Amino acid sequence: MKSARTTITLPEEDKKWLDRYSRRKGISMAEAIRKGIAVLREEESCSSYDAALDSTQGTWTRGDGLEYQEKVRKEWR
Repeated sequence: MKSARTTITLPEEDKKWLDRYSRRKGISMAEAIRKGIAVLREEESCSSYDAALDSTQGTWTRGDGLEYQEKVRKEWR
């Protein structure tokens, strides 16, 4: 994996918190930040899923969806 170095500016209280968190977890501050970014990316992908659901809402045009599901499930029995 290719990496890029970057510099960030944090409020002093955030820097202190990050330092304490990193020491408590036994990881570097950089690793803590990477983990935070991973969490944000995961949240964003969930948001993308929700956006896809919202954008396709109402596209079912074959009648009542629940009735269709029940009909199909009866065929499985």
